[in-house]
Amino acid sequence: MSDSSSSTAVDFWFDPVCPWTWLTFRWMLEVRKARPVVINLHVMSLAVLNEQRLDELVPRIRELMHQAWAPVRVLTAAQQEVGPHVMEPLYTALGTRFHLNQQPVARVTIEEALKDVGLSAELADAGATVAYDADVRASHAAGITLVGSEVGSPIIAVPGPEGGPGKVAFFGPVVTPTPKGEDAVRLWDGALAVASTPGFYEIKRGRNVGPIFD
Repeated sequence: MSDSSSSTAVDFWFDPVCPWTWLTFRWMLEVRKARPVVINLHVMSLAVLNEQRLDELVPRIRELMHQAWAPVRVLTAAQQEVGPHVMEPLYTALGTRFHLNQQPVARVTIEEALKDVGLSAELADAGATVAYDADVRASHAAGITLVGSEVGSPIIAVPGPEGGPGKVAFFGPVVTPTPKGEDAVRLWDGALAVASTPGFYEIKRGRNVGPIFD
């Protein structure tokens, strides 16, 4: 992989409870094998995104939104205590347990994920306090400001065209299963092409399958 001076900085906002985001993140790791990208992870919060419309959600999703606070608080606490480099391994540990192992979004799962990456299980205490909420909201807002409020998790931002206004951000891609190898790179190049097109906003089709983990 090229050094950071010749790499593309990719900002990736994620909520760890979202299965679709997990698939997109695994895709980005595939892209990193073939393209000189540096992935900078930031939390966003589906709980924050949906807090004004909780009554509109089905009970299962409404309950998930309440549970979703703890993981992003713990990720934020870990980042502040250890540094930004902890985000990828901790997200990997959480996502593996939430999505691949189908463990509940609960304190015991978070504690196990913390232990997976060599952190103290006591960091799970952060999940039950509002002490980190301002930082969670600020990180969330940074991503939403780039792409707009009518989106979800994940948000990806890359440098815009030279001479342009700055970063180009987009929601997604939402894809299942995770593209691998050349397929991953082809999707990456296509996503960059449409995201950097002035005036481009959306491509979308209905989903007929759920997330497929492999």
